[in-house]
Amino acid sequence: MFKLEPEMLKLESESQKLNFGVEHLKKEEIDYFKISIEAEKEIEFPQVSISFFYPFVDIQSAWHPGAGRDKSLAADWEDGFVAKAASLAPVISFLSQNDQNRLGLAYSEAMETVNFKMGVNEESGQLNCRIILFTQPSKKRSSYQAVLRVDSRDIPYYQAIKEISTWYQSLEGYQPTQVPQTAKEPMYSSWYSFHQDLEAAEIEKEAKKAKKFGCEAVIVDDGWQTVDNNRGYAFCGDWEVAEARIPDMKKHVEKIHKLGLKYLLWYSVPFVGIHSKAWLRFKDKLLFYAESRGAGVLDPRYSEVREYLIETYKTAVRDWNLDGLKLDFIDQFAYEAESELKVEPEMDIESLDQAVDSLMFDLRKELQQLKPEIMIEFRQKYIGPYMRKYGNIFRVNDCPGDAVTNRVGTIDLRLLAGETAVHSDMLMWDPDDCAASAALQLLNVLFAVPQFSMKLSELSQEHLAVADFWLSFWKDHKEVLLEGELKAFSPGHLYPLVSSENEEKKIIAVYDQMVIKPGKKLPPELIIVNATLNQELVLDLEEELKNKRLRIYNAVGKLTADKKISLQKGLHKIEVPPSSCIIIK
Repeated sequence: MFKLEPEMLKLESESQKLNFGVEHLKKEEIDYFKISIEAEKEIEFPQVSISFFYPFVDIQSAWHPGAGRDKSLAADWEDGFVAKAASLAPVISFLSQNDQNRLGLAYSEAMETVNFKMGVNEESGQLNCRIILFTQPSKKRSSYQAVLRVDSRDIPYYQAIKEISTWYQSLEGYQPTQVPQTAKEPMYSSWYSFHQDLEAAEIEKEAKKAKKFGCEAVIVDDGWQTVDNNRGYAFCGDWEVAEARIPDMKKHVEKIHKLGLKYLLWYSVPFVGIHSKAWLRFKDKLLFYAESRGAGVLDPRYSEVREYLIETYKTAVRDWNLDGLKLDFIDQFAYEAESELKVEPEMDIESLDQAVDSLMFDLRKELQQLKPEIMIEFRQKYIGPYMRKYGNIFRVNDCPGDAVTNRVGTIDLRLLAGETAVHSDMLMWDPDDCAASAALQLLNVLFAVPQFSMKLSELSQEHLAVADFWLSFWKDHKEVLLEGELKAFSPGHLYPLVSSENEEKKIIAVYDQMVIKPGKKLPPELIIVNATLNQELVLDLEEELKNKRLRIYNAVGKLTADKKISLQKGLHKIEVPPSSCIIIK
């Protein structure tokens, strides 16, 4: 095993005013490098790079929180990715073809901007790993400390990432906020079913049906604040209810509550539209103006901006008795050329990162005083360990109808999110699709909390059966799906097989045509989900299964087989319907 020594870490800056130090600590086979940067007096630190070379041995792909469907290896001349509180996390895992960790890196500073530029160096044939600090204005200081965690153990990459998540939780200032039970229950969202064309009575009708299917909360998305249906955000910023859509918000929320459902409301946090009353007040307190959106992005370095946003959400939660907020677009608190951000005398915080942190810290504090179990939904890409302090629901970025992207997004989030609730993007499909194809939307997000966004009142009986069966299946097995030991295989191939297990049962979902190896010492119940349109599963058993009962259910939950079986070690082909499951116990 290659050992990274402190002298191999190279710290550089164009400034001669800084002194660098590296202290090495090894604990349980993991290397920790404490990075110290000192200046003679308080200054705005210049850009600093931390770099080292690492052997490019048995490494075939790379995982990081923003990789999505592209887990490929980069060249070292590529841009890499930027992590900060409002975007991703300073974490990367280089892994072998058989899913073993080869190099897992995590940097303890997950609030301020950190640039990870890591890839294959053509000249040396090694990994060139660079971490670049202070690329945008930050607070003045005379000292800086952070820790680089280096894990080169030969363990499954998903275990290495899980332990990174646990490590962050142990750091001061990174303790996650509590997760209410409702945050881990299916929810109904208005977005794909209504978009901006909302009506209170229609939402209430769909909510009533959603409750029967197992949903425990309703998320009312964009549209409640405007009668404009042209998308965009030109009318955002005042956050007054459009009475033509919801005549009485308080009574509307009460009706949802009487159905036994919680209520979450959407806000596009940074945007103030040119047609809002707030525009004149804040048009000179913007990071930038986005003409395509018809809105500006507020600059949270002004205390007036932060106070306005916090008071807006407090008032809504208090006056309308909301159970949660969907706080959208927080990652838009950014600037293309962040090194050129100007600091104005009226600003009470100079650093954009710290201003976003101050906004979220104060908001969380105020809202929890109103409702200790309030739910806050964030979505990719502001889903890093630092944001777990403020949000208790992390959702996959919008991917309408794209089941594979939804699967990859939910698994990516699950690997690093610890106990924070991970939600799928809202589920939707073509009403004319076949049942098996529609079911794939649900099957691809089994290991996360599903958000449903189809008009249940307009679904065919066959599609209602799909929703009913698979949402019931999810609720019946929620404990193992969300809290079992999660294993996500072959990220470079978009997780074609995912499993989760506890002492009672093991669930394997297969998303491609492949041989399934359930493993040894199986728990009493084995469930295999055929999340494909193929009509057979091939099992490679490492131990004999004696005197078991096998049941097979198709895409709409119809029992198609029920028999006693005994299976010897080795290969077995089992005929199954598309989008189905087999239960062996």
